[in-house]
Amino acid sequence: MLELRALSAGYGRAQILFELSLEAKPGEVVVLLGRNGAGKSTTLKTVMGLLRTRAGEVRFDGQRIDRLPPYRIARLGLGYVPEDRRIFTDLSVMENLEVGRQEPRAGAPHWTPERLFALFPNLGRMPERLGGRMSGGEQQMLTIARTLMGNPRAVLLDEPSEGLAPVIVDQMAQTILALKKEGLCVLLCEQNLRFAHLVGDRAYVVEKGHVRYAGTMAELEKNDAVREQYLSV
Repeated sequence: MLELRALSAGYGRAQILFELSLEAKPGEVVVLLGRNGAGKSTTLKTVMGLLRTRAGEVRFDGQRIDRLPPYRIARLGLGYVPEDRRIFTDLSVMENLEVGRQEPRAGAPHWTPERLFALFPNLGRMPERLGGRMSGGEQQMLTIARTLMGNPRAVLLDEPSEGLAPVIVDQMAQTILALKKEGLCVLLCEQNLRFAHLVGDRAYVVEKGHVRYAGTMAELEKNDAVREQYLSV
């Protein structure tokens, strides 16, 4: 569903990604792990077209997308949940959802506000509340729900557990597992190794823009050397 081939990218003269390759399949949760500054968020921004590639390719469902603008990538069915959430604080929950609405698409779940409120009961209890009057966890739920209103076939999630209370983190994990059951392809950036183990099928460990490890989450859990070298604080 999603494939990166020898991807290089950066900001201005600073190169951040160096020939980074990975793949993610439908119904699979793939986790990008690494310390701050490793290149995880840059990877998602490059996939989404927010940064131009310097070399390499990004393919979505077999189609090359690395030269397309973000709005065209979104229309193909690739959803993006940024780290800073970017909800519309002056709009209500329902209005935020309407902003993200797209037509149903073949091969993707069809999301409605009613289905999303079943997935996020907290939002269902506050459909008229303004985005700026919600907690951080509720805003994170709203950001994901707004993205799902676009009926994506794959979703990029940037640090969805960051700054959330443990009970909300567990709810977020259940949400991602529910998306997996719907057949979505999920590419997830994380630093929280516990959260990654709860939701992930496979992991890529990134350090200074290079992939240093690729394998299943179960294999990573047993690999003390990799965790110590690239993931410990």
